[in-house]
Amino acid sequence: MEIQPASIRDLGALRRLERACFDKDAWPLLDLMAVLTWPDVIRLKAVDQGEMIGFIAGDPRPSQGAVWIATLAVDPRYQRRGIGLELLQVCEGQIKLPLVKLTVRISNDAGISLYKKAGYRTVDIWNKYYNDAEDGLVMEKILTR
Repeated sequence: MEIQPASIRDLGALRRLERACFDKDAWPLLDLMAVLTWPDVIRLKAVDQGEMIGFIAGDPRPSQGAVWIATLAVDPRYQRRGIGLELLQVCEGQIKLPLVKLTVRISNDAGISLYKKAGYRTVDIWNKYYNDAEDGLVMEKILTR
């Protein structure tokens, strides 16, 4: 498995990955195209034997002094092998702002555990953040260089 930059050529693979990982929360096609082409977005994929098995996007918001992790997905067949953590760490290594933020479903125990292991802490709860009205846990990490 290796981590590589992602591009618009990965659109089909990313769409399949989003559906496999997020089902009802999978991004629509236009959002996937945007994340793969928008300037300054950090976009990385985990590849195993030519197949995209993971993806992360970091969206810089200089006015907030932060980068938002817009999505982190690992194919369910490859989860709990450290791939999500590796994607997160490689992404953080490319971030030039001091703060990283993300939102995760309050019911996503595995995701919350991963983020805590990586040094993130809960800073807020956004009520009814997701389409089905589930709350979103806002987590952040201060990067030290």
